[in-house]
Amino acid sequence: MFRHQGKNRTFIHNLRLATLLSFVAGIVNVTGVLSVKTLTTNVTGHFAFFAEEIMKRDYRAAITFFVFTIFFLLGAFTSNFLAELISKKHPDLSHVIPISLEMVILISIGLFGVQSALSSSEGKWIAFSMLFAMGIQNSLVTKISQATVRTTHLTGLFTDLGIELSQLFFYKKPEENKKLKISIYLRLSIIIFFFMGCILGGFLYDTMKMKTLFIAAMFLLYALLYDYLRLQFHVIKRKKFTHKVIPNK
Repeated sequence: MFRHQGKNRTFIHNLRLATLLSFVAGIVNVTGVLSVKTLTTNVTGHFAFFAEEIMKRDYRAAITFFVFTIFFLLGAFTSNFLAELISKKHPDLSHVIPISLEMVILISIGLFGVQSALSSSEGKWIAFSMLFAMGIQNSLVTKISQATVRTTHLTGLFTDLGIELSQLFFYKKPEENKKLKISIYLRLSIIIFFFMGCILGGFLYDTMKMKTLFIAAMFLLYALLYDYLRLQFHVIKRKKFTHKVIPNK
């Protein structure tokens, strides 16, 4: 899911990554909306609110929305910085620290965060932290998939989906048509799992409140364990194959 990059990466790798992490983003998104009444998985809307508050001359609120975008940017920067740093010595582990950091942030918010007004100090820091975590996730997924997968917002996905659906009417060659359908399937999967995450998170929030983020962290942990166990399986399989090919002297 995380380890394969470049030419070694297949559609199935991207599909697993896309569905799982878009589901996580959906949970985080609805939790942010219900707890602090703001979007915490993307920054597009925050620029509009920033401009609105400037027009109202409410500069304090405008600065808050601007800082939201900075925290998402910092999350993306931190994610790639850590991945590049670790990949120098341990390329197979370059994804572990960013995902682990995202898990720690979500668990911490689940433990210590409470439903709060966005105007309050606590509400702002909850939003800052969630945007930072989603910046980490979006950066990592974008880098691993070579910009094929994005999991924290849907604007670009719906745009790409619209383009590709229209191209079905013009690209009739079997190879082109197959490539288009694979891409459409991937984008639809991301959209569907994001919505599923939002719906599940919405239901869970009624009883779990901020602890709903524990569910998101649990799925991130599953992703890390899945990758680790698959790696160990292939290592054991390779050793057995080598042992059979090279007879004992």
